[in-house]
Formats: sequence, structure tokens, C-alpha cells
Amino acid sequence: MLRESVSMILGGPQGAGVETSMTVLARALARRGYGVIADREYFSNITGRHSYIHMHVSARSLPRSLRYPVDILAAMDAETVFTHIDDLDEKGYVIYDTGVLQKRLDEIPSMEDVTKNRIREGLKRLGVEPIVENVLNFLRDSRGIGIIGINFADVLKMLMNKYKIDPRRASRYVSGIIVSAVATLLGLDEESIRWSLSIQFAGREDLVVQNMDVLKFVEERMSGFRGAASLEKPSNGYNKLVVATGNDVVAMGKIVGGLRYQSYYPITPAADESFTIEKYEFSEADGVSVGPIIVMQTEDEIAAICSAIGAALTGARSATATSGPGFDLMVEGLSWAGANEVPVVITYYQRGGPSTGQPTRGSQSDLFNALFAGHGEFARVVIASGDHEEAFYDAIEAFNIAERFQVPVIHLLDKFLANTVKTFPLPDLDKVKIFRGDISSGGPNYKRFDLSKPISPRAFLGTPNTVLWYAGDEHDELGHIVEDPENRVSMYSKRIEKMRLILQELPLERKLSLHGSSNPDFLVVGWGSVKGVALDAIESLEKDGLRGAYLNMRLLWPFPSEEVSNILSSVSIDRVIAVEHSYGVQIAMLIAMNTGLRIRKTISKFTGRPITLDELVDALKRILFNNVDKVVLKHGA
Repeated sequence: MLRESVSMILGGPQGAGVETSMTVLARALARRGYGVIADREYFSNITGRHSYIHMHVSARSLPRSLRYPVDILAAMDAETVFTHIDDLDEKGYVIYDTGVLQKRLDEIPSMEDVTKNRIREGLKRLGVEPIVENVLNFLRDSRGIGIIGINFADVLKMLMNKYKIDPRRASRYVSGIIVSAVATLLGLDEESIRWSLSIQFAGREDLVVQNMDVLKFVEERMSGFRGAASLEKPSNGYNKLVVATGNDVVAMGKIVGGLRYQSYYPITPAADESFTIEKYEFSEADGVSVGPIIVMQTEDEIAAICSAIGAALTGARSATATSGPGFDLMVEGLSWAGANEVPVVITYYQRGGPSTGQPTRGSQSDLFNALFAGHGEFARVVIASGDHEEAFYDAIEAFNIAERFQVPVIHLLDKFLANTVKTFPLPDLDKVKIFRGDISSGGPNYKRFDLSKPISPRAFLGTPNTVLWYAGDEHDELGHIVEDPENRVSMYSKRIEKMRLILQELPLERKLSLHGSSNPDFLVVGWGSVKGVALDAIESLEKDGLRGAYLNMRLLWPFPSEEVSNILSSVSIDRVIAVEHSYGVQIAMLIAMNTGLRIRKTISKFTGRPITLDELVDALKRILFNNVDKVVLKHGA
């Protein structure tokens, strides 16, 4: 029986090619028209610790969320089998290396003791000895799970003999074994796999040929399982799909939006965005130049923000990208940009804190940091993207807002969006508009901070016959340092009152979006990557007769108090539920601060793993039916 959708986990040691497996499969599935979403979860070391991909594939839609249990577990090693015992659906499939059958839980040095003890206790309750073979037998006999063993050593030996591959390099092909086994189970055709491999290994046809040999070798040994988890023919209505990570999407948006200078200091999960932009620094598409774009790796985040500010002062569309610890270092520069009305963009990818925290895990706990970091008061804009499509357009809009209102703009994202591969429709470039704001030709009498207008016409450094002064101190209309009290009130007020202008002039769709029922029984409020899973949860609960709506916050500062108050007032406050990847659910605090409306029902997750559909639906039911006020989610390895 063909399936509407399939969920899977691909797991193995960090550095063993799990991400490559994900990319090759996602691209091949997208080529056939399937919708894909895939999150990458990994430890913060370089190699060795457990890493996995959580993927959902749909024939009928473009997936917005991940879900447990999964239908397929493809394990590169014993640790993956032990770690994800409880994640498999009944009648699912395990793909494993027969070489690890006798591996014991205590023999896995890379696994944390606390995790090992938790798994050991769980197996003890089930009466299963902590050996891979025993676990697999239990899954087969008690849960009806299909067990598919492949001797990885035999596959690698075939490659070494046929292509004279150095044995020290043979392990690099394990990712190809996983791709081949999953493709066989899904019944994917060879052409789509070959096409995907040719992109992955562009210019290395030898690797494409070798991996196709792996596919044939694995298919022969899985002949009884060929197409056992086949999907329906795609029917999502899209002829062209983009498949990309969130980092890549933001990079695309910045390039389309006219980026000319990008600075960064390498930090997870922000750095990949800059790496993507670097590939297109001096490139052409259909004869049209998309550059030059200067991408600068600086010595630290202080230099990154300061150089981006300098580039913005010359008139270049300028940005920097970072994560929480890096943003902390940028704060003095952010204040300087606020004082001098500099249109610079900071792309801020949140990860688990405080301090180094969880460098490779996700979070939304930096909301207040983005809103209030910096000394003194000054105008800033904070926008958030809920999915890959929003991230593309928001990356462009961040520049438009920055230059139109002459303020620093923080584009707030998170690790989940950054490291998630997703299929989405090709962006409509007819929707893209570039606004550079009020630009002056300068001249001998030019006043950079002219008080006669809320937003002073901007001349660039280097404008002929124009002298510009910029300082961190308070200044007059020319930029000269002054401490006169009347000037202070005028200049300080001019800067901050831009916030009122921004709220007046930005359209409603830039501030928020409301999804679901127009007359809901309950309202979920969230922002960022909560969007996809919240929308799916509302659709799921609709089957139980519950009408739900989702308020997706996009403009977080200045806060659209009036619009939010109107929406929240249409629903009993006891039926409003805030959802966030943080302990404190800061969006509820922000709403209370700006509207006086206190949301008491909250769902939070701060494990660093994404919120999945099954756990959010369960949490919403507990709140709606059992009168629970707060639910903390924990699922995910």
C-alpha cells in the first residue's frame, strides 16, 4: 500500500556523512516532486558524537513540521540503534550494519553517561539486555518492525577492490550506503539519485559512479524490501521547488536584495550563511552580475559589526551575521549605530544559552536580548521569520527598513530554521521591491542630522563637496559633539520617535499574520520556527472538532500593540496559548508589557530540539481539556 507520507531518522557519528545523506536524499525526493523537511541535530564537537537527521516526506503537501514516531530508522552505528529505540512506529523499518550486532551499550564511549543510564533503565523495564541484537529482536517480535541488516564491511570491500580505494578513506562511503538503503526502501528511481549525486559531487564523476555502484550493491541485498515504504505519486500542485537550508535562503535573499558587504566571525549556526554568500561574491547569472559582494571574516564580532557599520556609511547595503555570544560582543557597536542612525542589518541566529550553552542546538530565548541590548535608548527594528519563504523576503525587507528609516535592523532567526532543509515554492521576484530611502547629494551646507525632518536625507561618505562627522557622543545637526540640553532633547527625541513612524508606515502583513479559523475556540501565539508546527497542530485538532487560529508575530520591535490587542481581545484570554522555545516564553511577557494582556497558558521547550507535531498536539489538548496552565516539552534525542 502506497503511503501519503514517510518520517525517518538517519543517524551516525558526527563527521560520518549524515548531513550528506540528508542532502542527497532531500534533493532526489524534491526532484520527483515530493515535499521534504529535514532537521539536522548534532553535538558541538567536530567528530565522533551522535548526529542525526529527522526528516518528513510528503506526497500531498510541502511539510511544515516534524513528527514522531518515525517509519524508518537508518543507523550507521550501534549508538543510533540504542538512542532511537522508542522513536520507531509499529510496522516501521530499521536499517543497520550487521557488523554491530554484538555491540553492547557499555562499549559505546561516545555516549554520555546520563544518556546511557537512561537507556539502560528503559531496556531493563522491557526485559531487554543492552546488546544491539537483542534490541533488534525485541523491535521485530514485540512491535512488528522490519529489520534490514546490511554488512557495511562487504560494501566497502567491494569498493576497495573495484576502485582501489585507500582503506583509510573507505568509511566516507557509509553515507552512500544509508542513501542507497533508504532509496531502495522508498522505491526511488536511479535517475533521481544519480542527478542528486551529480550535484553533490559536481566535477567528481568518479564519486558519482562509485556511489551508484553502492546503490546497486545494496539494492541486490534488499531485494525483498524494494519499495516496501513507497510513497504515492506527488500531488502537491507545484512544478518547481527550491530545496535549501534556512542559512542558504537568507543568503539568497540578501543577494537578491542588493547586499554589497557582509562581515562575520565563524560561529554556529550563523557561519553557513556567509559561506554561501562567499560562493557568489563575483558571479553572474544569465549575463547579469550579482556582485561584487565583499564577504569579510573578521578577527572577532566587534570588528564584524564595526566594519559593517563603516560599509553602511559609504552607502553599501551592509550586514553581519552572528549568534548569541557574538551578538553580545556587538552590542556597543549596535548602540553606536543607533546614535548615528546607521542602516545596518544584523542577522541573528539564536542557539541554546546562556554562555556557550548548547552551541549546536536551537532556542528562542534571545528575544529580549535582541529587543533591549545596548546602553541608552535608540530606535531599532526587530523582525522574525517563521519559515524559509518568510526568511527570503525578510532578508530583503530588513535592508529596505534599515535604509528607509535609518535604523539598525535585527533579523531574528534560530538554529531550527538555519539547519533545516526544506522544499518550498520558487520565490516570486515580482514581489521584491528595493527602497533605499531618502538619499542626499550633500554639498557644503549639508546637515547629516537635520532636525527639520523625522528622517534626515542621507549622504554617503565620499560624496563630493561634503564633509561628514560621526561620533559616539551626542551631536548637533552637523555631527559635532555637543552637550547642550535643548539640542539633546531634540536629537534624542528625533531618533526614538522613528519608532512611531515605523509602526504607522509598515503594512499589517509585515507586523503579523493570522492563520486558521476566523472564529476560533482557541488561539495559539508564537513567532519564528514555531509557525509550521503550530499550523499543522491546528489542522490536526480541527479533526477533533476544535477550531483554532495561529497568531504569527513578525514585527517584534517596535511592538504592534494595537493590532495584537485587537486580535487577543476577540478570544477569551484563558483560550490563548503562547508557544516558544524558551523557559520563560518571552513572547507572553512581551505582549503583557505592551498590551496589559497576560497570557497564562504556555507551552515551552528548551531542550534544544525542535517542537514536533505529536507533542504539540498533546500539549494543546492537555491545556484545553485538562485546564493545565504550563506544559514543558522534552521529546527528542
